[in-house]
Amino acid sequence: GGGLTENLPRVMPEGTRAIIDSTRWQRPPVFDWLQEKGNVAEDEMYRTFNCGIGMVLCVGETDVERSLALLAEQGESASVIGRIETGEGEQVVIG
Repeated sequence: GGGLTENLPRVMPEGTRAIIDSTRWQRPPVFDWLQEKGNVAEDEMYRTFNCGIGMVLCVGETDVERSLALLAEQGESASVIGRIETGEGEQVVIG
């Protein structure tokens, strides 16, 4: 468990943080429904659910295009949803 905000830090080096752009993927309507009906805060949605992200890969900046191509060759639909940067504080920032 842990959704995006708790699982992603498990693979990140200390002293780094993930900056995630929530406009980079289509959030399935079921998550909006769950949030509304359950009166669930946005941060709790990302902590509890994946909100439409099935898998996250962290690759070096120079490997992004090749990684996307390899995934496409295997029939996977992939996109860049953020970046890892040096920083302290909140390890996953979703905006």
